Amino acid sequence: MSDYPEGDTPLDRAFAAMQADEADDVARLRYYGELANADLCLLLDKEAGATSLSPKVYDLEGGRYVLVFDGAERLAGFVGAVAPCAHLAGRVIAGLLAGKGIGLAINLQGHSSLLIPAAAVDWLDGVLTQAPDVVDAVPEAVAAPGELPAGLLQALAANLAMAAGQADAAYLAAVTYQTGRRGHILAFAGARARAEAALVRATGEALVFSGLDAGEVDVAFLAAGDAMLAVLARVALRFDMGAPGAEAVAQAAPGSDPDRPPRLR
Repeated sequence: MSDYPEGDTPLDRAFAAMQADEADDVARLRYYGELANADLCLLLDKEAGATSLSPKVYDLEGGRYVLVFDGAERLAGFVGAVAPCAHLAGRVIAGLLAGKGIGLAINLQGHSSLLIPAAAVDWLDGVLTQAPDVVDAVPEAVAAPGELPAGLLQALAANLAMAAGQADAAYLAAVTYQTGRRGHILAFAGARARAEAALVRATGEALVFSGLDAGEVDVAFLAAGDAMLAVLARVALRFDMGAPGAEAVAQAAPGSDPDRPPRLR
């Protein structure tokens, strides 16, 4: 059973973990990751137009904030009546606010109430929109990934689950390149047309929000029948991505084993 009261949301649980140890950067990063993926209700000043939104902006603790809640019932409970709102992912709201000097007031008057200042919103949007480095490197050998942080595997499984249906599977392995450089590689098999950018982004975010440098794992795309797939199947950690809505499950192969984020207040 959960240690949290019935009705708590994933964002509530991430908040509780972060509050349990304010010095824990990883817990804070995981909160940011959960916030980016959360479906939030943004309080509006008036009903949304066909192509525009007018968020209601409040002056709170010396800053300007919009109000978001991870549930329409929570928004209605705060306002005390039905109010105009827009249902948007946290990452979309961060993109709308970036550079405007406006922060996020989350679940005000609730047990996971939090003010995220404008600077932290800008940082979050920067993480979510950063472009990956493209390198031209040829793998010389791959091996079992060895012992990896549980937080990384959990973040990868969660992000790949949201990308379910965009590839058949992903293989995580240690890699040595012909240049001698060593690292880890996440190779996607059977990626769908035009899905590569989304899969790269999902991988990068998993790394950042698990507390690891995004540059520590390279991403590759392999076509069906690529000889490397047979090698990876023997040694890599496989994530079955399945159909949309399915859980990405990490499976070990037979015989195998960021900068500090801004503080929230």
